Amino acid sequence: MEIFREFTFEAAHRLPQVPEGHKCARLHGHSYRVEVYVSGEVDPSAGWVMDFAELKAAWAPLDKQLDHYYLNEVPGLENPTSENLAAWIWDRLAAALPLSKIVVRETCTSGCIYRGPAA
Repeated sequence: MEIFREFTFEAAHRLPQVPEGHKCARLHGHSYRVEVYVSGEVDPSAGWVMDFAELKAAWAPLDKQLDHYYLNEVPGLENPTSENLAAWIWDRLAAALPLSKIVVRETCTSGCIYRGPAA
């Protein structure tokens, strides 16, 4: 079984590694949407994989580091692409949650899916 919880945060960034003249090299912001997916067996007694409140509690420290911040100044996010942000989130949640994927959306139409480090 797989469950998820969606989180949102506002942040600014710029992409320092894009070609000269690329619009994303300029400072800009996004209303990010992040989906955190976990998988596991349904506990027969509780009837769930885990309490959604556990996902919220695990996310809380990340929200404090990301919401209304300049992502380039967050350690580990010096090049804050959606892909790097998804991996950064995974790395910080993997010890606490049985993650199956992280979805990061920068806009309504653009984002990425990360399923963990390659084996």
